[in-house]
Formats: sequence, C-alpha cells, structure tokens
Amino acid sequence: MESCPVPSDLLASVTAPSALRRLTPSELKQLAADIREYLVATVSRTGGHLGPNLGVVELTIALHKVFNSPTDTILFDTGHQAYVHKLLTGRHDFSTLRQAGGLSGYPNRQESDHDVIENSHASTALSWAHGIALGKHMSGDESYTVALIGDGAMTGGMAWEALNNIAEDRVRRLIIVVNDNGRSYAPTIGGLHHHLNGLRTNPMYEKTLSQVKAALLASGKPGEVTYDTLRTLKRALKDVIAPQALFEDLGLKYIGPFDGHNIEDVTEALTQAKALQQPVIVHVRTEKGRGYTPAEQDHVDRFHAVGVIHPETGLPVAPSRFGWTSVFADQIMVEARKHPEIIGVTAAMMAPVGLGPFFKEFPDRVIDVGIAEQHAVTMCAGLAQAGMHPVFAVYATFLNRAFDQMLMDVSLHQAGVTFVLDRAGATGDDGASHNGMWDLALTRIIPSMELAAPRDEPTLRAALSRALQVDDHPTVVRYAKGSLPEPIPALESRFGFDILYRSDESSDLDHSPVVIVATGALCGTAVEAGRLLGRRKRKVIVVDPIWLYPVSSDLVELCRSAGAVVTVEDGIVKSGFGEELLASVAAQGRVPAWRSLGLPREFLAHQSRNSLLEGSGLSAVSIAETAMSL
Repeated sequence: MESCPVPSDLLASVTAPSALRRLTPSELKQLAADIREYLVATVSRTGGHLGPNLGVVELTIALHKVFNSPTDTILFDTGHQAYVHKLLTGRHDFSTLRQAGGLSGYPNRQESDHDVIENSHASTALSWAHGIALGKHMSGDESYTVALIGDGAMTGGMAWEALNNIAEDRVRRLIIVVNDNGRSYAPTIGGLHHHLNGLRTNPMYEKTLSQVKAALLASGKPGEVTYDTLRTLKRALKDVIAPQALFEDLGLKYIGPFDGHNIEDVTEALTQAKALQQPVIVHVRTEKGRGYTPAEQDHVDRFHAVGVIHPETGLPVAPSRFGWTSVFADQIMVEARKHPEIIGVTAAMMAPVGLGPFFKEFPDRVIDVGIAEQHAVTMCAGLAQAGMHPVFAVYATFLNRAFDQMLMDVSLHQAGVTFVLDRAGATGDDGASHNGMWDLALTRIIPSMELAAPRDEPTLRAALSRALQVDDHPTVVRYAKGSLPEPIPALESRFGFDILYRSDESSDLDHSPVVIVATGALCGTAVEAGRLLGRRKRKVIVVDPIWLYPVSSDLVELCRSAGAVVTVEDGIVKSGFGEELLASVAAQGRVPAWRSLGLPREFLAHQSRNSLLEGSGLSAVSIAETAMSL
C-alpha cells in the first residue's frame, strides 16, 4: 500500500509563522515549491480545494512573514484558500483532510488560534475585519487586522457595504489584500472584474513602476519606494491608470498591482501597507492552480475543488456516477427549448449547479450575478414581473443568505420564481457551513411556497417540469449532493403521495399500519427500513409525498388513520417538514404515535455524508428501530 505523503524537512521545520523570518529568500522560494508538491500529493488522495491553494502559496508566506499571527488577525475570504495558512501554522498532517477527526477544509477555531472565520460564506471577511479592527482601536490594541479576499468575493454586496464603513471609520491598522486571480469559482464577472483587469493589464503601470524603481536605485535609496512616491507618478498618468480611483475616491489607500507569486515583492508591498497606519488595499495578482499542469490546463475552474485524483494526470480515480446536478442540467435544457421565457440565474457557480450547458446553447438566457445571492433573488422577482420565469440554481447552504428576498420580494409579490437547491441536506465533507440542512425549516414559513424533494431521476425531471409551469407563486426543487440512486418506482400513486412499499399486498390503508413518510434522497433508506419491519411481521407502508409544501390533505388523512408515523427528512428536524405534517394532522383532531427523524439543530463537524446520516439516526436500521419503539 502506498505510504502517506510527508512534508519535506524544510516544511516540517515551519511549525509556527515566526520560523519564516529566519529563512533566506532562496529557502522561502524552496518552501513554496515544497508546499505545492505536498498539496498535490495530499489533496489528490483526499479531495479538496486544490486550485485556490496552489494560487496563494507565495502570498500566504509573505502574509505570515510580515504579520505576527495570531496577535495580528488574518482573515480569509473565502476559507477554501487557507490550506497554506494551515501548513505555515504547524498543521502538517493532511492525510485525513475533510474526514472525521482530521483537518477541516476551512479555517477552524478548534484547530488553531490562528483561525478566525469558519463559515466560508463569501464576501463576509471585510465586515469581520471592520468589526475586529474597530474593536481593537477602541480598546487600545495596536495589532493589525488583515483580510485576504478573493476577487470573486468582491462581487458580493456585503464587501462593498463594509468598504463604505471602513473608509468612513478610518481604523488605523486594517489592511485588505485583494487576491486577484480573475476567478471566484469560475472566471469573475461584472464591473469589478473589468475594473481590476484595467489595473492588471495596463502596460503603463508596469512601465511607471519600473521607472520609479530605477530612479530610486540611481538615487542610492532603493528601499524607499513609498506610497506617496507612487501616487505622485500615478497622478501624472491619471488618464492611463485612473481605475484605482474607485478605491481612492472612497478614501481608501490603494497600492498595486503586485505579482502575488513573488515573495519579495509581496513582502515589500505589505510592509509599505503597514507603514501607512490607515486602511489600505493591496492588490496582488495570482494564478489559480499555479504550478500544477492539470490545474493550469483546466479552463473551467482550475481544479477549484477535486475528488480523489491521480496526482500525475489530475484524472479522477473513480469517476462518479451520473448525478443529481447532471439530471437538472439536462432537464432544464429540455424545458428551455420549449419555453423561451425560462431564464437561468447563478451566483458565480454556473458549472457546479449545472447551468453550463444551458449557457452554452442560450448564452443570452443565463445570468451570472457573481457572489450576490440577495441581488440574484430580487432580480429574479423583477424578471418574473417582466414575464420571464427565472430559475435560480444555487447550493442550498447559500440560499440562507437571501431569506429576506425570498420572503419579501418573491413571495409577497407572488413572483413565479423557481429555486433549484443543489447539495440540499447533509453534504458532510465541507463541514458546518456547507451542510444544506436549513432550507426545509426556512421555506416552511414562507407563504405560498411549494417545495419538492424528488427521490430519483424520474421524479426530479417531473418536479422541475411542474415547477416551471407555476407562474403565480414561488417553487423550490431540492436534491442531494452526489450520485443518483437507482430509480424507485411507485407501487401506486395517489393524490398527494406515492406508495413505495407495503408489507402486504392489500391496498387497504385504513387498518392502523406504521406509516413511514420518506423524503428525497432518503426514500431508498426508508424503503429498506420498511422491509426490515415487514420481515418482523409489522404492517408498514412507506410513502413519498414528493411535494412537501404545502402538505397534502390526502397525506394528512393517511397519517390520521395510522397506528404510528415516522417521518424521515434530510434537514433539521426542528421546524422541518415532519413538524409541519404533524401540525396539519393535529389540526384534524387525532394524532397517532409520532416520531420525526432528521438532522439535529446543531452545527455538524466535517465527516462523510453517510457517517453524518447514521449518527443522526437516519440509517435503515435506526428508522426501523424507531418505528418499533412506537
């Protein structure tokens, strides 16, 4: 069996950031190479965010060389670019990355005092930085606060709300490093992209910077490349390099762009930023996937996130089966060809949520708003008002960011918007911030919302087709992460639910059976639980409502006549579908023995999806035992 990769002696010697200050420039360059080699060797075995971390190696080394973490607070937006940070803060065992008991794929406070933000929802770090820096200022703490924010995260509205206040408060020791790689997940879009590109590609900037350095070298003061010197020369060429005015007109100092893969240049830039004693934006250019040929040649997302791959080729070790997202990608095309009013909307995740083929065929009918979920949802309400039928495809965890817009802009206005929630329920590996487990509770309280949880490919296709026919209120279609189960045909379809399993051949549902109400990707597990009960001579029926909200009156009647009811859902059990069904049954006057099973209302640590489900009592054996106890 192949042994686990181990860090080089040089990398192993860096057990704290302070060790970087003892290394020579050549040793730092070698350290960067060793880190890249170690990341490829380890992440290829476990899966994870490879491309973003290959792109920030030198930048992270420079950050930790200049600043004194954790006294100086370093924040990551988003946290998927923090693997190098983990290595430089002494966490060298990546053998169980993103697995139970191993390192998290994001910053994690339980792992290290060097980690601060755990949630990894983009565009939040500048607000964190403002609050931390302001609190330090108020208490007389003169340490620095540094936010490393990807250019993609700068497309989110919160980032600009924070910049507006940072410029006004002028907290003294706050530095914002914009990691400009032209990408968030996919290539960055929008006006900000064009603004940064103007700085990144303008040849006059490089010419001016070279002239400044040459003049200072000739003067015998090469170490005095100051912000004021650069600003004076930039003003002289303002017609050529004016794009930085976007930041400076806010009252924020701006320096850059710098080569983010040159440790000495970035170190110099950060040192200058420290000396300014006011909020400053440091603009650095990096390349996602840097130094790993398969990532550099991946034009879609530069190996943003990978499963287990062959490190030599970058090819998957075990290609995944046809997945939920692929079915959506195909079915939305089927519907779009028939209905020209269908518009796809994504928040910087076009390929991951399955809108790539739609965009390829109908580029004018797919809108990428960047990492701006709130804007996306309200824009969808506007599209619906104008006669379109927008389909906002988004990871379930990121829909949390746009609850108010769903409620007040979409539902209140009876807008015909379809939300397609990818990675709904337990996702596992990416940890607490990425489990899409909140949507059933959130959407439950939104008036007029219809929600479907299809169990397989045929029901997903049918649910999406039905949702796209609704134009006077919002609809949701949610599905799990990963590969599809085998189709689960209904023994019988009744109004309001499908019967998936019964322990006898009788069609009589009125003699107090145990009723298991299954939802979504857990239907197969519930059927298996039903068979276990059947072998124990229990009369049991497993049903799937598919459309969970609003609750079907026929399903309510079935549950009222049951001897016991167990509901099974892939979301938080508190305030979820099971509780909504129970409330509907109770309103009719008779409540059988009842147990709702789902995920606990907790932030769940990173682990596999199966482990998470089993630990939450959602295995077939646990479901059967719960039914027996009733």
